[in-house]
Amino acid sequence: MATSNDIKNGTVLRIDGQLWSIIEFQHVKPGKGGAFVRTKMKNVLSGKTVDKTFNAGAKIETASVDRRDMQYLYQDGDDFVFMDTDTYDQLMVPATVVGDASNYMLEGMMVNVAQNDGNPLYVDLPASVVLEVTYTEPGLQGDRSTGGTKPATLETGAEIQVPLFLEQGTKVKVDTRAGTYLSRVND
Repeated sequence: MATSNDIKNGTVLRIDGQLWSIIEFQHVKPGKGGAFVRTKMKNVLSGKTVDKTFNAGAKIETASVDRRDMQYLYQDGDDFVFMDTDTYDQLMVPATVVGDASNYMLEGMMVNVAQNDGNPLYVDLPASVVLEVTYTEPGLQGDRSTGGTKPATLETGAEIQVPLFLEQGTKVKVDTRAGTYLSRVND
């Protein structure tokens, strides 16, 4: 069992049967009274963020989280199938665990899958991905890059807002965290 002095960013704690990941921490030694550790934690499954303070030296339970780079193979019903490229083991991850990441995953893409005791916790995508626009309304003469935006459907089926000048078949870079257009990609 670890103590609160071992807390670092990325440490995963088990508190009341739930897994919490440390986002920020600060060791505080006030002039009067005992030292403590102020943390900001994120629930691994729900994404809820809370602030929690631990007394210095308090016993905490850490959880081992195995993060592996895996290749997304295909969707099988409500499950997504990933393959460990080192061992060629396949892992089925439920759609509820994959969540919104499915909007930006293409077959063959490398992603990071986190597991605890063999149970998948979440899928971490790269910060940005390149996807093709499969449908958008045609732009009009005079549309400029600083103008408005219009909806566009990507090859994964996700819909994002893009500048008016983009056309169908254009490859775009998409921010996977916010689901927003970043730039046009020239081949």
